[in-house]
Amino acid sequence: MPIRTTLDEVLARQGVKGKDLAASIGISETQLSLFRSGKVRGIRFSTLARLCAALRCSPGELLGYDFSEDDLRPQPDNDE
Repeated sequence: MPIRTTLDEVLARQGVKGKDLAASIGISETQLSLFRSGKVRGIRFSTLARLCAALRCSPGELLGYDFSEDDLRPQPDNDE
């Protein structure tokens, strides 16, 4: 997937442990682990905002993008 999480890098740079971050923003360690590994399909803006507030960073510091030509192709409608 071209969107990747860079949360581990931010945590390491700031010396914060994942379990401490999870506790401080009120999510489970499992939820945080899934986000860290990129195994989630989405994240609520409210959760992203709490992550950013706790780490004093912007969303762009927690997410990265690797260009892919596939991203330029039209997506099929999911309504069918």
